[in-house]
Amino acid sequence: MSWQDLSTAPASGTVICESHEVEGVRTFDLDGFPLLVIRDASGLRGFLNLCPHQFLPLDHRGGRILSADGGRLICSSHQAQFDAESGAVLAGPAPCGLDPVPLTEQKGKIIISAF
Repeated sequence: MSWQDLSTAPASGTVICESHEVEGVRTFDLDGFPLLVIRDASGLRGFLNLCPHQFLPLDHRGGRILSADGGRLICSSHQAQFDAESGAVLAGPAPCGLDPVPLTEQKGKIIISAF
């Protein structure tokens, strides 16, 4: 499923938050659209916050979804693991990863960029 297929998908230019509000991993519910935003040494990136195996937010059963080494996102419902940089599946019942959501920063804000 592509994030754009969701009826709640935000339009390009939608403001997510102030840039300073994201360090590490943070999840958002944008009027029913589940978004996961990561900022680390690799930069800023976003993913649809839905485990492709269970269609639940990765943080459904708890907010600790980033591995101790910062390299993996872990589904709190069934422990599937995804690469924190690319969203690719590392461990889980199906060969599908997290759907990336394009983000950019403008004037101190994180926004959905053109797709």
